[in-house]
Amino acid sequence: MPTTVKGLDELRAKAGEHLGYSDWQELSQEQVNLFADATGDHQWIHVDVEKAKSGPFGGPIAHGYLTLSLAPALLSGQIVQIEGMSMGLNYGCNKVRFPSPLPVGATYRLGASLEKVEDVAGGVQASIGLTIEVQGQEKPACVAEVVYRYYD
Repeated sequence: MPTTVKGLDELRAKAGEHLGYSDWQELSQEQVNLFADATGDHQWIHVDVEKAKSGPFGGPIAHGYLTLSLAPALLSGQIVQIEGMSMGLNYGCNKVRFPSPLPVGATYRLGASLEKVEDVAGGVQASIGLTIEVQGQEKPACVAEVVYRYYD
């Protein structure tokens, strides 16, 4: 069950807190193929299952940006819901790294921390630390600091 944050003041008060974890999810080849079609990135390490088996990762892996793009739905759907705002938008990323691959068939989850909240005209800017962990892997598949803006 996601944590509900009601309004900008409550969001400000949570700065510096770990927000929680999503449920474990399994990455499917269909997700990878759909992302490849949407972006035009059909590199064999992602979409050619047979060739990828003999490649450096032992099977197909998610695109790095697919891995990052898994985060918003898990963040807002399972970790935190922010209410009492007229609008929220993705303002960008301060840093993104992909320390290890996210293999097709792997189980992963998202962890999130509210790093800081700063006032901006009409609302706040929230920097959120994200980590996509892969079950059985020492290194995460993605570590990022994303920035959202929320307005009254």
